[in-house]
Amino acid sequence: MNSCIIMAQIVRSPELRYTQDNQTPLAEMLVEFEALRADDPPVTLKVVGWGNLASEIQQTYSVGDRVVIEGRLRMNTVDRTEGFKEKRAELTASRVHKLDGEAHRSSHSPTASTEIPSNVASFNSSEPATSESDNADLEEPVGSQAGESAQTDKNLDDIPF
Repeated sequence: MNSCIIMAQIVRSPELRYTQDNQTPLAEMLVEFEALRADDPPVTLKVVGWGNLASEIQQTYSVGDRVVIEGRLRMNTVDRTEGFKEKRAELTASRVHKLDGEAHRSSHSPTASTEIPSNVASFNSSEPATSESDNADLEEPVGSQAGESAQTDKNLDDIPF
């Protein structure tokens, strides 16, 4: 299955056009993301959206927006005027999500919520995520005598697998 998810910044505004035959909307934009090696220049990738998603991309996004894009990656072969063929990567988007904290609902995704679940930690946070179930393990077990749990340490290395 061909599925790709990238996090990038938009470097060329989405351009909306329509197909000649059935007038299906098509949006194209360029995004940029860091290369794998520190010495290499940033990678630029063409992103294409079709149908309702194309209209939504054109209306919602602009240069400088940081986005997460889900879609299919493909390689196009282009004949150059110099007499050789060049291969170019293109991502056909199925969903686009803004990274500025706003939840964005694309035409291909279920309704997004701005509420963050309690078991999700922010990348910017140095605090570990804890939930009520994590704190339940810290409470004294039911039926134990007072002070017994303080003296007994769980050795997590002795867990049978």
